[in-house]
Order: sequence, then structure tokens, then C-alpha cells
Amino acid sequence: MHSSITLEALYILDAIDRRGSFAAAAQELDKAPSSLTYQIQKLEQDLDINIFDRSGHKASFTDAGKLILERGRLILSATQKLVDDASLLANGWELDISIAYDGIIPVHNLYGLVDELGVVSKTRVKLQEEILAGGWEALNAGRADLLICPHIGKVPQDIKSEVIGSLSMVWVAKADHYVHSRSHRETFDEIAQQKYRIIAIADTAREQAPLSINVLEKQPRLTVTNFPAKVDSLVHGLGIGTLPKQIAQPLIENGTLKQIEGTDEQGFDIAVNWRRNQMGEAKSWCIQYLKKKFPLAKR
Repeated sequence: MHSSITLEALYILDAIDRRGSFAAAAQELDKAPSSLTYQIQKLEQDLDINIFDRSGHKASFTDAGKLILERGRLILSATQKLVDDASLLANGWELDISIAYDGIIPVHNLYGLVDELGVVSKTRVKLQEEILAGGWEALNAGRADLLICPHIGKVPQDIKSEVIGSLSMVWVAKADHYVHSRSHRETFDEIAQQKYRIIAIADTAREQAPLSINVLEKQPRLTVTNFPAKVDSLVHGLGIGTLPKQIAQPLIENGTLKQIEGTDEQGFDIAVNWRRNQMGEAKSWCIQYLKKKFPLAKR
């Protein structure tokens, strides 16, 4: 006959260790101390192992007991996760939801969503930064459940798209960058732009052809892998580039960056996109939240 350990026994061992005594553990578990003592003694007999060393003034875990306690806690944690996941699925909530967002959208605009979703569901959230075509590739390949990015107008038949806000981009460079010493008569057209290194973020698409925006073919460039690196490169004077006004404004106001003279703000709509054929409670909740509470107001 195989010896076994019940979940109840593991809960008892966990409580004894956390509370420091059989009596305190019994109080937490609403059991008589004698009941806990009996169950532990029976477990020791069944397993033929001393879980506690009773030679001292106070019973303490033996090495074997510590092993059972540590591994048992992993089992208790996995059991709780199993129950939580089953409960989520039973109520129509996804276990996980991945939200891809274009790197030009400051990620802190999604923190409210994560916080409020946590109040109504235990669905695990993944926020993944994507750049340009990489976001659409992630959505189409199923690596993302939602995509928040600049609105492109016409979308594929199986994709639903809703405008949820807008964003303005401004051309900036470090305050002492030589782009600011141009003659007032010199317009910032394509010919002028090609004189200056541009800071670009690499498209995250794995299969699709990469895209580039505001980058000219003959223009010197520095390509970085994420949005914070672009901001840092601009702050260090490595080139020129566009930033969301929400990010650029504080840096302009404190004198770190300066808007390039002769350039205008570039405004565009932000949309949330999803595949029509796959809807769960968490996805539906996130879409409704974004439509009502996305921090970047519509134009």
C-alpha cells in the first residue's frame, strides 16, 4: 500500500511553521490542538518518517520535515492556481490576456486598465511593446489578443477596430543640438531633414516587411530597440526624432529638449483592434474600458 500526504496535512504543516506552534496553528485552522497532534503523528506513522524533532523544549522540523514543508507549499500553491484558473474558465474569463501596444503610446496609459481589471478578475495580463508592423503581426499570429496602435482606417475583414483616443507627435532634438542653429530662412523640408541623424525604433515584425515612418532613405540614422532608448538617445543629443507630446512636453519645459523650428505637431487617432472570432469576458471588459476610460482623449 502506497503512503500518501493529504492536502489537509500540508495545510497543517504550513500553518505550524508560519504560526510557530501547534496551538497557534490549531487556532488559525479552527481545530483542537489534539486533533492536529493526532494527524501529524498519524502522518509520521504512515510515512515512517519523523517530521518533527521532539527532543527539545519545543518541537522543530527535521530535515525530512523541512523538505515536505517546502515541497508541500509548492503543491498548495499549484492547487490554488488550479482552482483559480478553473473558476476563471467556468465564468468565461480568460486565464491570460496579451495586450500589444505600439511603442509610441506611453505604457503608463494602460496602468489604470490593469489595476481595474484586477478588481473584477484574476486574469493574468501581459503588456507587450510592439513597433509598426510588429503589432499587426502579433495580432494576426495570435501572440496578442488586443492591439492598441495608430488607426489605419481600413482593416482586414476579420478585425474589428474602434478609435479610443488621439496622440500628437512633435519633432525634437536636444536643446543644444546643431539642428536648432539653422538659418531662419531654412525650412525643415526633406532636403533639410536629410542632413541630420534620425533616431528610429526597429520594427518588431518577425515575418512581415519592416516599416519606417518619418525616416528618409538617404538620411543617417540610429536604430534602437525600444521607445525608452529613443528618448534617451534624443536626450543625449545623438540625433533628431519625433516624440509623443505627452512625453516631449516635460522635457521641453525643463530645457532638455527643444521642438525643431519649422515643424508642426502631427496628430492621429489611436485605435484598439481585435479579432472578431475570439471573445472572452476579459477581452470584452478591456475593450469597453478602453472605449470609456483610455487616458488619451479623442480629438
